[in-house]
Amino acid sequence: MKPVISTLVLTLALGTVSAPAFAGEVCMPAQELKASLVDWYGEEPVPNQKDGNVQVWASEMTGTWSAVKTLSDGTACVTAQGTNWMAGLEAQQTIIASLD
Repeated sequence: MKPVISTLVLTLALGTVSAPAFAGEVCMPAQELKASLVDWYGEEPVPNQKDGNVQVWASEMTGTWSAVKTLSDGTACVTAQGTNWMAGLEAQQTIIASLD
């Protein structure tokens, strides 16, 4: 009986720990999401981005970055995020480098 309980506890613990890694997009009103990126991570929009509905935000201080998709209804979603932001590279180069 003990091994069954231990296995069950371990499975529940691992499921709880790994759940955020599989979470979907985080969406909320655009102003609220952008304010959160500034307040929580110190991220700002990366300069010199092409116009479009996806914008990369990054922080040279924390090294974090977030790809934010803005929808026509005023909602914004974080579609990707990561660490090890490399200032000086264009946003697309940094995202590709962090996925390698």
